[in-house]
Amino acid sequence: MRSIPAGLEPETEPGIASAEGGLVFLDGPDGIAKTMTADAAARTGQSLIDAAAIAEAQRANGDV
Repeated sequence: MRSIPAGLEPETEPGIASAEGGLVFLDGPDGIAKTMTADAAARTGQSLIDAAAIAEAQRANGDV
C-alpha cells in the first residue's frame, strides 16, 4: 500500500475535463493541467473510476 508523503494531503476537489479540437483537457486544482487524446482520457477515466470503487470499499471495510 502506498503511503502519503509527509506534508501532502489528498486532493478533495475534482478536476474539470473539457474537449476541444479532438483532444481532452483536464484542469485540476492548484494549476494542474493535462492534455490527452480521447483514448487516453477514456482509459484514465475508467482507471480512476475503478480505483475510486476500491478505495471506497477499503474505507467501508475499515482497511484504512
